[in-house]
Amino acid sequence: MDLLRYGERRTTYQFVRDTLSRAILTGQVKAGERLVQADLARQLRVSTTPVREALRDLAAEGLIRLDAHRGAVVRELSKDEAEEIYRIRRLLEPEVMQRAVEWISEEEIEQAAEIQARADAEDDPTRWVELNRQFHRVFVQSAHSPRLAGIVEALQGSASMYILAAMLHGGRRLDEANNQHHQILQAVRDRDVEAVREAILNHIHGTVDGVPDLGKE
Repeated sequence: MDLLRYGERRTTYQFVRDTLSRAILTGQVKAGERLVQADLARQLRVSTTPVREALRDLAAEGLIRLDAHRGAVVRELSKDEAEEIYRIRRLLEPEVMQRAVEWISEEEIEQAAEIQARADAEDDPTRWVELNRQFHRVFVQSAHSPRLAGIVEALQGSASMYILAAMLHGGRRLDEANNQHHQILQAVRDRDVEAVREAILNHIHGTVDGVPDLGKE
């Protein structure tokens, strides 16, 4: 596999993490494939330290699993897991968005709007998924609840591969998801708690309903 062409250099750690994440999400690295630290470091022309850190984070997000005997292995997608992730998101994210409405600054709202403007113009599902994470991260961070933010961001990271699967192989459309983002953004601008809770639940339902039948692990 040629991973280097997928990367855009930021910090070394971010470069490795984003490169591996994109390769997994696009299917360049297949489910069940081993990720060997030394091999990845050589391909990406970095030391093993940022590779080890990136693999640890990808495992926390659910993109890979760390096996005592095989090392890092890319995980299979599972409809059951997608439903579990989104069931928990439905419980937690309305609370996040309610807190965001209460605490978010005008500067943060404009930051989310700028990210969404890029998402509106994006027709590549992989790049859109990255912008989607950035969009939601603004609200999660503005909720002023570090523990809740850590849990929700991990869930959103785990959801990324399912969002992409829904975009590429299921019934999820970019324009539909973008429209839902605009509804969320408008509810936040209006400081409307009920509207924002309804908008985030509608958004979450739209994604999990679009995930194709991937079978059971």
